[in-house]
Amino acid sequence: MALFLLVFAVCLLVIGAVMLVLMTSSTPRYRTEPKDLIALFDKALSSQVSETEWNATIGYPIRHNEYLESIRRRGEHLMEQHGRRWMIAQGKPLLNQEGQQELKALRDHLSAHTALRQQ
Repeated sequence: MALFLLVFAVCLLVIGAVMLVLMTSSTPRYRTEPKDLIALFDKALSSQVSETEWNATIGYPIRHNEYLESIRRRGEHLMEQHGRRWMIAQGKPLLNQEGQQELKALRDHLSAHTALRQQ
């Protein structure tokens, strides 16, 4: 009986400690900043981005900045319209030629907007 109570107390202590840790810890947050989008666009323009990296950044909504959310949605739209998913494995660009030009214009616009905001 003493052994049962000892095992029960240890299990109760471990479960209680795990519950306490889970209740006090918060979920991790990722905030996409302009520099993250610019870096992603640069990688996409130089054909060094994977589809997974693109989808992880562009597929994640930006709730803290409406302007960045509109840029993200535009990037998502570019992938839908001009994406070449099947060519990435062969080392080809993520977007076709027209999509590359639009992405470059979007990147330049975001870069100029970010520079104005920092001044």
